Amino acid sequence: MAKKQFKAESKRLLDLMINSIYTHKEIFLRELISNASDAIDKLYLTMAQNNTGVSRDDFEIRIDIDKDNRRLIISDNGIGMTKEEIESNLGVIARSGSLDFKKENEKKEDIDIIGQFGVGFYSAFMVSSKVTVTSKAYGQEMAYQWESSGSDGYTITGTGKGDYGTEIILTLKDDTEDEKYDEYLQEYRIHNLVKKYSDYIRYPIKMNSEQHRLKEGTEDEYETVIEEQVLNSMVPLWRKNKNEITDEEYQKFYQEKFYDFTDPLKVIHTTVEGVVSYNALLFIPAKTPFNYYTKEYEKGLQLYSSGVLIMDKCPDLLPDYFGFVKGLADSQDLSLNISREMLQHDRQLKAIATRIEKKIKSELVELLNKDREKYEEFFKNFGLQLKYGLYERYGENKDNLKDLILFYSSTEKKLVTLSEYVSRMQLDQKYIYYASGETEERIDKLPQIEMLKDKGYEILYFTDDVDEFAIQMLHEFDGKEFKSASGDDLGIKESTESDAAKKEAGDNKELFDFMKETLEGKVSEVKLSKRLKSHPVCLASGGGISIEMEKILNAMPSDEKVKAEKILEINASHPVLDALKNALVSDKEQAKKYTELLYNQALLIEGLSIEDPVAFSNAVCELITNKGQSS
Repeated sequence: MAKKQFKAESKRLLDLMINSIYTHKEIFLRELISNASDAIDKLYLTMAQNNTGVSRDDFEIRIDIDKDNRRLIISDNGIGMTKEEIESNLGVIARSGSLDFKKENEKKEDIDIIGQFGVGFYSAFMVSSKVTVTSKAYGQEMAYQWESSGSDGYTITGTGKGDYGTEIILTLKDDTEDEKYDEYLQEYRIHNLVKKYSDYIRYPIKMNSEQHRLKEGTEDEYETVIEEQVLNSMVPLWRKNKNEITDEEYQKFYQEKFYDFTDPLKVIHTTVEGVVSYNALLFIPAKTPFNYYTKEYEKGLQLYSSGVLIMDKCPDLLPDYFGFVKGLADSQDLSLNISREMLQHDRQLKAIATRIEKKIKSELVELLNKDREKYEEFFKNFGLQLKYGLYERYGENKDNLKDLILFYSSTEKKLVTLSEYVSRMQLDQKYIYYASGETEERIDKLPQIEMLKDKGYEILYFTDDVDEFAIQMLHEFDGKEFKSASGDDLGIKESTESDAAKKEAGDNKELFDFMKETLEGKVSEVKLSKRLKSHPVCLASGGGISIEMEKILNAMPSDEKVKAEKILEINASHPVLDALKNALVSDKEQAKKYTELLYNQALLIEGLSIEDPVAFSNAVCELITNKGQSS
């Protein structure tokens, strides 16, 4: 029979598709299985309408491997094609019989046609030197065979075929140095591809597989037998009713699908119907993935369209601050591009992502309110990411996250929410106070928080690098502004401040000017402290950058160093003030040494390095020696 030619436009499209449209060659199996599923759907719907008593259990998709002849065979007992349909569907590239069928039946239930573009079949040429299609339409006596080796054309001939349905024989290309086509003749590879892309096709995908088992009647003799296996799960867990699924089933699914050895901390299973309908099955891990806080970690949910995997990790479905969530979303309403590897446009995706984000937030709030212990366990793993979410994009998401944040409380000795802090504020307290440091223990000993503790004010302890930056973006909570315990102004009016105290501050002006000059620009001011009770000295910060922020920013790789505005505060009630005054009168060199010692002491309290540790050590030794001699 004379070979028919593809039209010139079809030739170019076929060449383009084989070489350009699909990112991965392995996609061909997904496309052919999806086409087989569509063919069965069409027949099932037709037979169901005619009340034939047909069941979905009567249908199947088969895969057979013929290694000797380098052939991979995909067959189905679906509706099949007439000669005219073969000519129309396979002879004209980008014409889709499935799309036409879907339009005709779009108002009918129980239909889930996958193929729409009419190009998926031709992905077979990415791995095949020849493709042979034998099809017999349901209700017809004659079968027809379509055969092609690519863009050089095709033939259609009549042939014999017992049952209705379609069989596709792929004669695989020979291996090259760059491409290994033999892999598609390996059982394990076919198993993996079906599991990856087509696990939730609703019809069984069957294949004869070699099985090694103990020979009957023996204790140590094994035999190899050929057994038929169903490769796919068929019914997705996420499409079942939640009340039909056990915790064990959720846990097993999570561990197998997302390669985790532990049970998830939280399962979120939701079904949404509306303008964009979808199912989502989400998991919050119980442990932080080993690479979570690294550049190597990839966030994203698996994206399915009608049970067929489209993307293994779709980052657009999750905001960064919920990037720890694992799971999937499945929708029939996605507009996919021609290869079904990417979305054609993202309107539907954005709608799904917005709803998923709100669902995760509501589930976390519920966990916080109903199971505090489990929420705190979650927060220890992923709270840092939520704090980054507060800070990122200039606080764009602060309203969405502020109720989920926890900080350690000086009075409660545990993690608390901002709402809980505000509910306990004293009547005369105007601000939410916080202090920053490396650990809660070190913060608890800071001189700067003495007065706040004396007043019984609760203080939030910030131990993560991002904490202060995040709070600056938040600025206030429930109308209460945040204020650092190390800030220049604590916002507390001292009603007991007497005229004598004010005079004492004025009397020390000469001393403080001398100390500031001695420190040569290292501090912007030296003054009497209103916050110190027992400690001799501390540093306060003025301006927008705190001392803790200076440490964090300067630890980052940068040629420019950040400098916080530092204020040296002296305790008016501590003997060190009298020692400074006396030294200023009797020995200005000694007064300079005292000033430098106090400043370095204040730096060490803050966890900052001192410029000259050797000089500091010698000064301490000299002070000890002189003290010993004088006594």
